[in-house]
Parts: sequence; C-alpha cells; structure tokens
Amino acid sequence: MTAAVDTTQIATEDRLRADLYNFVGLILSGPPDEMLLAQTASLSGDDSDLGRAISTLAKVAKITKPKAVESEYNKLFIGLGRGELLPYASYYLTGFLNEKPLAQLRKDMVARGLERAQNVFEPEDNIASLMEMMGALVVGRFGTPATLEDQKTFFNRHIGPWASHFFADLEGAKNSIFYASVGTVGRAFMEIEAEGFRLSSE
Repeated sequence: MTAAVDTTQIATEDRLRADLYNFVGLILSGPPDEMLLAQTASLSGDDSDLGRAISTLAKVAKITKPKAVESEYNKLFIGLGRGELLPYASYYLTGFLNEKPLAQLRKDMVARGLERAQNVFEPEDNIASLMEMMGALVVGRFGTPATLEDQKTFFNRHIGPWASHFFADLEGAKNSIFYASVGTVGRAFMEIEAEGFRLSSE
C-alpha cells in the first residue's frame, strides 16, 4: 500500500528524471514484453548525448523481438550458473555479493520508508531496484519527495560509485545487442545526474 502523492508540487524536470529512472529500472528488471518494446520504440530524444542514446535505443527496439531480447537478457544476467554481468553494487564495489554496500543500503532504505516488494527475491542492491528507488525518492512515491540533498546522498552512496561502470560494461558485453543501447542511455543519464548533484553543492 503506497500513499497518494501530490505530484503537482514536483517540477517537470524532476518528473522526467523520475520517469527515466523508472524506465531504466523496469527494462533492467526483466526482459521487455511486446508492449514495453513498442513503448520504447516510440521514444525520441534531442541532440544531447542522452537524447541521441534514447533515439538509438528506440531504433533498436523497433527491430527487436520479445523472444530475442529474452534470450539476450538471460545470457547477460542469468546464464548457466551466472550471467555475463552481475548487476549488484556489492559485487562492483567489493568483488563479492551480499557485502557491506548491501547492508548499508538496507539501513538507508529503512530510514527512508523504502521496502523490497514481496515478490522480489533479488538482493536490493541490484541496479534495477536502485534505479526504481531513486525514481521513487525523486517524486515521493512512498511519502514526501526527497530533498535534492537527500537524493544526492542516496545517489552518491549507492549509485554514483559504480552504476556508470556497470552501464559501460553493459554497452560492451559480448551478448549485448538491445541492452548495449540501454547501457548507453544509462551511462549518459548517470553522467548527467552525477554532474547535476556536483553542481548543486557548489
């Protein structure tokens, strides 16, 4: 049960940021179905690095079939024993799963009223979950929208130190076709967010 949120107080730019966090989180949480691929194919971007990355992703989505992207997702993230990539903060920051970064994240989630959905069994420091949490904090899906300072703290602690590396790995992964474009979008978005938070403290 989540509280109703008065989104009229949220700036358009923040709503767009939250939408992009949610979109990236959704597309990394499982292989996109036909409907999500069609929605992705209808996206368009401007002439910025992020805009061009979004336009490329839309073009790739147009020619991607659900069965092909499911196979790609499985090779990248599931595999036999393990996928090509391990999309967890603990792994990227310590080389092991379920380490200190996950414990710290769980503490911060409790402090912010965030909790893992009952039907999710992945560790919470999965990139998809972190993208969705960040989107939720920006618009206050679980209460009051987080202040810019609080967003920055959460980002710098749990996302900033490793997400760009993960997205770059996703761009270059052997089994990445559709997801290579997702990686480019994610990397460009993380660069913008990191710079925005850096400038906010000057």
